Amino acid sequence: MRITEVVVTKLHSKRQRAIRNGLYTYSESGSALVRVRTDAGVEGIGWANGHSGAHHVIYEAARALAPHAVGLDAVDTECLWERMFQPKLFGRRGLTLRAMAAIDNAMWDAAGKSLGLPLYKMLGGFRRRVPAYIAGGYYMEDKGLDGLAEEMRAKVAIGAKYVKMKIGGAPMREDAERVRVVREAVGEDIEVMVDANNAYSPLEAIQIARLLEPYRPYWFEEPVHAEDYEGLAKVRAGTSIPIATGENEYTRYGFRDLIACGGADYLQADATVMGGITEWRHVASLASAHRLPMAPHGSALLHVHLVAGVSNGLIVESGMPDLQDRAKGMFLESLTLDSDGLMTAPDKPGIGVTLNEEWVRAHTAE
Repeated sequence: MRITEVVVTKLHSKRQRAIRNGLYTYSESGSALVRVRTDAGVEGIGWANGHSGAHHVIYEAARALAPHAVGLDAVDTECLWERMFQPKLFGRRGLTLRAMAAIDNAMWDAAGKSLGLPLYKMLGGFRRRVPAYIAGGYYMEDKGLDGLAEEMRAKVAIGAKYVKMKIGGAPMREDAERVRVVREAVGEDIEVMVDANNAYSPLEAIQIARLLEPYRPYWFEEPVHAEDYEGLAKVRAGTSIPIATGENEYTRYGFRDLIACGGADYLQADATVMGGITEWRHVASLASAHRLPMAPHGSALLHVHLVAGVSNGLIVESGMPDLQDRAKGMFLESLTLDSDGLMTAPDKPGIGVTLNEEWVRAHTAE
């Protein structure tokens, strides 16, 4: 089953309310949507997101890389990846890796559909139900401590056993108070993650970590700049809170160096960012050799398969309940938590998603 065409579409949407994390404010978002079509009539779907205009670059890169897929069999993902990853021309780090990821993931979706297998089975089928956490806790205008507590209680009410909140966008003692309020709101049996989005210096990260330790965070996510491996190791050595990082890391080579620095307890490799499912598998194997669990960032519809497919898959990130009504978004499908706080990987072939064509048409950008 050969690839005959790759179609790339640029999408853009605005948020009803801006959200803010430790460093950035997001009032809009964009995506590059990739459709890989075959001579058997199968269409595979992949996507990559970008904020603050980054989706324009991803879109153009995906268009430039698309011809590398044409003529390949849908299962030739390793061949495709080596064709695209030419660091003198494309790749190594940055937004072109997101474009590569969108094409690579679309190939995996097409391959699964051609074989009649869901993605998690193609990746090893270690299990089908996996733990998931609900992310949120952004800084938003007019959302005080009461609003934050109410938000987190709502996540627990729909089954969350793990919740995540932002820090790094307020003075340290104010953020410590926010974490205290969340801990009291959800109780002692719910795990609370904190995410700084690279907002701190190593010294600052250690200082805030010591303020937060009494509230037992499950992990401290991205405490320092993504390139500061030495600083990351210092933070890990300076706190009892486990460190999660890697959503802004690229390829097996970047994760090799990240692991070597000794600064991470959980790896958050994002298959829509760091090069696609093909490269994510390499990173998962590398992590497994170091007994490190994989906890990918974002894109639950995709990552539920990856976490389920490998033996060191730990947990999936979800945006519920804010994004529960997926029919208003790019895809018709949604994922929910069961009574145990677990998500179930779809049994449909491939990734198991269906494009909301009406939404895609309404948000297609020039």
